[in-house]
Order: sequence, then structure tokens, then C-alpha cells
Amino acid sequence: MGFTIIDAISFGSQVAMVIGGVVPFIPQYLDIWRSQNAEGFSLFVCLALLIANILRIMFWFGKRFELPLLAQSVIMIVTMMVLVELCVRVKNRSEIIASKQRKFIDMDPAFFWQWTDFLSYVEFIGSFSLIFGVLTFLLINNSIYIELLGFAAVFTEAMLGAPQFIRNFQNKSTLGMSKKMVGFWTCGDIFKTVYFIMRKAPAQFWICGILQVSIDISIFLQVFLYRNNIAAGPWISSKPAIS
Repeated sequence: MGFTIIDAISFGSQVAMVIGGVVPFIPQYLDIWRSQNAEGFSLFVCLALLIANILRIMFWFGKRFELPLLAQSVIMIVTMMVLVELCVRVKNRSEIIASKQRKFIDMDPAFFWQWTDFLSYVEFIGSFSLIFGVLTFLLINNSIYIELLGFAAVFTEAMLGAPQFIRNFQNKSTLGMSKKMVGFWTCGDIFKTVYFIMRKAPAQFWICGILQVSIDISIFLQVFLYRNNIAAGPWISSKPAIS
């Protein structure tokens, strides 16, 4: 009846699942804060994780999975909004934006997720959550909708590395991207995928986990391919970036 080694391992795994997802973004946050340069990091990574975790929370109401996975989603949403706030603040300091104010309420698709004030990001996430919250409430008993919701949640998360991969490809450089972040991504995604399989999570979780690991490895290949490239394209400012 006591607390066994197996129990300790299980508890440790659950704690790792709850907080492990945010660990990769600590080096990136510190790099941006120290260098005051956010151009090497794609904010669409934050968008992918925000959407994925909001949808995952909605999925939980239709198909209950483990509470650590639910808690992880809540913590990840908070973490992504903190990172978005830093990136917006840094970009506003380093760019002349007096004549280029862009806000969510402008509804200009050309500048989607490239707004110049943090409130616009909050407004979009609030609107997205409200729409899917109401939709999920209305269709909570529709199994097809719930399964598609779960797939959309984990597939979006699996593709979170894609914006960074594309940005690196456009710049032909990984300057400004934290290699530590990608390293943590890879280790965390491998652990997460194994956890999903061992804990018999819904199939959507582990299938997309494998896809996520594949994208992580592709970004590491970019680090090798672009290792001698100093220039980082027009998106990178002349300020040095720590990685």
C-alpha cells in the first residue's frame, strides 16, 4: 500500500508532462530578452501552440484524457502569451512603427499575427476560444466533431516547428533561433510520444507526436546545413543574437 518506485516514476512522468512543454522556450525567451532581437524567432510557433492547446482543452470536455495533459495545455497557453508579449515589446523598441500601427480590429489578413500591440493578440485568442467554446458546447455529443477536434489539436501542435523551419529556409540561416530550444523540443517530443503510447492516450496524440519529432530533426538538419551562413536575410537586424 506504500509509495512504490513505480508510483514515483509515474508521478515523475506526469510532472514532466505538465511542466516539460514550457522548458524549451526558456532559452529562447532569455535569448530574446538579452539580445533585444526577436526577428530570428517565428511568432507563428506561439500561434500554433496556442491554437493546439485551446483545442485540446475543448477536446477534453468531449473525451476525457489524463489531467496532467489538461494542466499542460493551460500552462502552455500562459507561457506562449508571455513569450508573445516579450516579442511584441522588443520589436516595438527596435522598429520605427509610428506610421505602421497594425491591430487585430483592422481585420487585415496581410498582417495576421503581425500586430504591433499585445492587446490584439489577446483579443484574437479570446475570440478564437469563445467561438470554439460555443461550438464545442453545441456539438459535445457529436462523436465525429469531437474526434476531429482532437485530431486538429494534436496535428496543429505537431506542426509547431513548421513556421520555424520555413523561417530558417527563407533566411538560409538559423541565426536568432535558440538551438537549445530545438534540442529541448526534440527530447521533450520523444518523451511525450513514448508517454502517449505507454499511457494509451487517444491515437491522435502519438501519431502526431511522431510527426512532431520528424520536424524537430529537420530543423536540426538546417542547423548543420546553414552552419556557415552568417547573413540571416532581411528579417534579421544587425544586433547580435545569442543562441
